[in-house]
Amino acid sequence: MGGGLDSVQAELRRAVHELSDRGLNSSSKWAAEQLTGIGRRPAAAVPPAVAVAINEGEATDALLLARCYFQMREYMRASHVLEDAPGDKARFLRLYALYLAGERRKDDQTLEESSSLADSYPAHVNNPQLKAVEAELRELHERDQLDGYALYLYAVVLKQLQRTPQVLELLCAALHKEPTLWAAWLEVAAACPDRDAVARLSLPDHWMAHFFYAHVCLELQQNTEAVTLYERLSVTFPQSTYVLAQLATAHYQLREFDEAQARFEELLKADPYRLDHVDTYSNILYVKESKRALSYVAHNAVAVDKYRPETCCIVGNYYSLRAEHEKAVLYFQRALKLDRNYLSAWTLMGHEYVELKNTGAAIHAYRQAVEISPRDYRAWYALGQTYEILQMPFYALFYYRKATALRPYDARMWSALAGCYRLLNRRAEAIRCYERAESNDDREGIALQELARLHHELANDAQAATCYARNLARRDAQQLEGADTIEALKYLAEHCKRAGKLEKAQPFCARLLDCGRPQDVEEAKAMLREIRSAMQREVSHLENSRGAQLE
Repeated sequence: MGGGLDSVQAELRRAVHELSDRGLNSSSKWAAEQLTGIGRRPAAAVPPAVAVAINEGEATDALLLARCYFQMREYMRASHVLEDAPGDKARFLRLYALYLAGERRKDDQTLEESSSLADSYPAHVNNPQLKAVEAELRELHERDQLDGYALYLYAVVLKQLQRTPQVLELLCAALHKEPTLWAAWLEVAAACPDRDAVARLSLPDHWMAHFFYAHVCLELQQNTEAVTLYERLSVTFPQSTYVLAQLATAHYQLREFDEAQARFEELLKADPYRLDHVDTYSNILYVKESKRALSYVAHNAVAVDKYRPETCCIVGNYYSLRAEHEKAVLYFQRALKLDRNYLSAWTLMGHEYVELKNTGAAIHAYRQAVEISPRDYRAWYALGQTYEILQMPFYALFYYRKATALRPYDARMWSALAGCYRLLNRRAEAIRCYERAESNDDREGIALQELARLHHELANDAQAATCYARNLARRDAQQLEGADTIEALKYLAEHCKRAGKLEKAQPFCARLLDCGRPQDVEEAKAMLREIRSAMQREVSHLENSRGAQLE
């Protein structure tokens, strides 16, 4: 009978591994419960056919059961099963399960106490397990008994307790022990506000650092460098969908939408059931107003998993493009039900509230976004726009400065900042900001036109004429017509006329006759008559002068 039970134990252990490896979590959990139900027995020789290799001697029956409970998201049961289990793996799983149980309780309490799913976390709602987990980890850390994984968990717990001075030190120590722990690299990146902070860290000299530095560049909006680093990584990891997705995101943040779209299409061809980063792809299709393509992506995402935050954001973008803003808000709220820290949903929902003229709700959504990620320039920029709509330029100025600091190479940020300065009648600062916008490849041409107007208001005629001429050349190269073209033509014609450059003024007037409004056409005709009269007077004057000289 004893030998029979030994065989049963071995078969159950094998079943737990095999079922877990195949994702059959309920069956794996059942097998683990029966395994621990036999009770502890002395180890006996087991036939090779049913033997299971035990990693470092720690894969006890209790650990197998705890893993099954963990996979079924029964965190408190997993932690309880491992109370007396020995080994680093068992201790980590016990404490991590306890931490996650507290996180779940925090989310549940937030939902119970919030009047709306879009509300922020109530200030008094905390993870109730943090102190217990922290106390045990602190004691083990003082005795230098934490491995790399436990050091990472300790750093996460201290971060939640807002004891930040130790966090980076613990994360670096964890990475020196376990350099392939990607979650720790991500926490380090999140804790570093700039590249100088990264340079001061003592990080392991490991190939994982290349992924880390590329990720940091992307997070800090240093997108050109990020593209270079990810291109290098793609040589070593040519089939990595992660690298391809990050490359696509970098091109998107550089506003190179065609290249980003091509990368995302390549990504979805390699991984057609993927949802990670596909919401960013939907943003590109939204900007390009590709309704058919966005509809296809939305339907495909719903077919893959309709209860993923990414899917809800994709569908929300689809309805927004169709100008069905109420439905778009509904789907962004669904994304937040699934993940309250889903940054894109807060920002996009804010955009929809602006469209619905609900500026109060929009501001709340954007504030939630910057609270989750202070590096999210889109939310800072959107806050500035919203306060500008509310005619509160001092508030708008504050938020535009934040956005400009995050993306100093983005002409749109500088143009928005300049617009605020102009509203406040601070023309010198406005001119400097528009000049920065123009030096950073202002594709919309806003900066040049506004610079010309500001110089005109300040009676800087030469600078105004230069700006109008440059903007007119840009618009001609792009074959653009409209009010800005007419304004430039009128100013340049008048400027040349005042400067006595009558021959140069004529072509501007002639173009106004073709593209101007009726009022502009009449002004152009009158100006042409004046120019011709002035030219005739000059000719008559020259002829009279020559005649007098001959006499």
